[in-house]
Amino acid sequence: MPSAVIAAGATNGVGFPLLTCIVALPALGAAVLACLPRARGDLLKLVAVLFAVASGALSIWMLAEFDTAFDGFQFVSRHQWIESFGISWFLGVDGISLFLVVLSGVMFPIALVAASPKQDQKSFYAWMLLLMAGSMGAFVALDLLLFFVFFEIVLVPMYFLIGMWGYGNRVYAATKFFLFTMLGSALMLVGILALVILTSSNTGQGVTFDLVELAEAQGVGLVAARWIFVSFALAFAVKVPLFPVHTWLPDAHTEAPTAGSVILAAIMLKLGTYGFLRFGLYLFPEATHWFAPLFLTLGVVGIIYGAVVATMQRDLKRLVAYSSVAHLGFIVIGIFALNAQGLEGGVLQMVNHGLSTGALFILVGFIYERRHTREISELGGLQKSAPILAGVFTVVMLSSIGVPGLNGFVGEFLSLLGAFRGARWWGAVATLGVVLAAVYLLWAYQRVFHGSPEGENARLRDLSLREGLIMVPLVGLIVFIGVYPRPVLARIEPSVDALVAHVDAHVEDFEVEEIVFDPLPEGNDDAEHDEEGGED
Repeated sequence: MPSAVIAAGATNGVGFPLLTCIVALPALGAAVLACLPRARGDLLKLVAVLFAVASGALSIWMLAEFDTAFDGFQFVSRHQWIESFGISWFLGVDGISLFLVVLSGVMFPIALVAASPKQDQKSFYAWMLLLMAGSMGAFVALDLLLFFVFFEIVLVPMYFLIGMWGYGNRVYAATKFFLFTMLGSALMLVGILALVILTSSNTGQGVTFDLVELAEAQGVGLVAARWIFVSFALAFAVKVPLFPVHTWLPDAHTEAPTAGSVILAAIMLKLGTYGFLRFGLYLFPEATHWFAPLFLTLGVVGIIYGAVVATMQRDLKRLVAYSSVAHLGFIVIGIFALNAQGLEGGVLQMVNHGLSTGALFILVGFIYERRHTREISELGGLQKSAPILAGVFTVVMLSSIGVPGLNGFVGEFLSLLGAFRGARWWGAVATLGVVLAAVYLLWAYQRVFHGSPEGENARLRDLSLREGLIMVPLVGLIVFIGVYPRPVLARIEPSVDALVAHVDAHVEDFEVEEIVFDPLPEGNDDAEHDEEGGED
């Protein structure tokens, strides 16, 4: 395996543990909130936003200092935690996780500003900050047990956010979410322990949960590796979620408060797709290749199923929830195409989906605050009463459809390109999902914003200054990435290329084209990279 894939170096000249601070600041903020009076709602929100912004600002600094020429882990922070069991505080970031950390640093402050909890604001903001700390930690953890701890931590805040501040059938939705994801996590813990035990005599350090050491270790037979991969894959499939273990998602999204839906869509679902990339391909390249046709099929089924069911929804928020099932299918087929284009598209689309779907949930929340309904049939003509809201919704909707010039197009195009190069028939079927996305989103837009407004719809107020400022960074990023994706892709490509080389080196007689039905000629990769964008 090329050592650069898992090289634990590159401090980037930063003189303090940057990643530790990014993770710790939100947790510290939650502790500060616990000491403040419950009645000071404005102060509680200000403190929560400040700590989230501080963590987000550090993630932006990390992005600025990131070395685009290095394909290994950067900003590494490593300290022994429970030395007798080989557990360490091991954090690092590469091109695959970089923008997920930055996305978290952007979306959490926005979600906090957009939030308006009606009760117990102190607990609400504290849970949001703990959720931010857990999400950040999961994206940068390079110790398997540490990753598992962060992976589990995020369940508790989201459970309470849905169950205490959600709508309608919130307790049922929160419980269903918790049980589904907890079951998957339990299976992953079994897999982690099995992997550590089987490799303990081959790591050079005895028992260790170190991703770097475990990726280099030998001693796990092919059959055992496949079974362990299944335990990881089930946990990640539930988190994505993939069809048919997706049924918790529409209920959770529908009943969650706006801030909860934003973070669930933008950040938490990415823990599943990120898990496949970071742990599936790194630790089990042979098993990933062997199971790739299955996950390509599940991804395509999710695209078509999510799109078809979305067209049947009459609740605007539930429609957006099912659209997430479809859009995450594109990420999955990009990952399991097992080539550079697909993986780049998958990583980029994780970020793009977080921006566009997060923005859609915020806009749906704005509409609900004004009309106290999400039923599409009870809305209509909002373009005349709220033209700015309609204009912003149009941009975000077109991004979600994948219109050229907006961010959604770039990620979907690369994912489909990877699918056509790696699994042509799956790619062809997945393309139908692009058409269906246009159908259900344009249908919903026409019903909500076109026509003559009547009753309360005619008196609907437009976006306020606060709401407009919330949407500015999201719309700006949607347009920027769509017009000029090269700065993002330039930071993703080295790590993706190293990961593809890692898979190639670890699969006996394996070539990426092995699962291709009719591969395109070799030698086109560089040209395609050049076409995707200019120089930085």
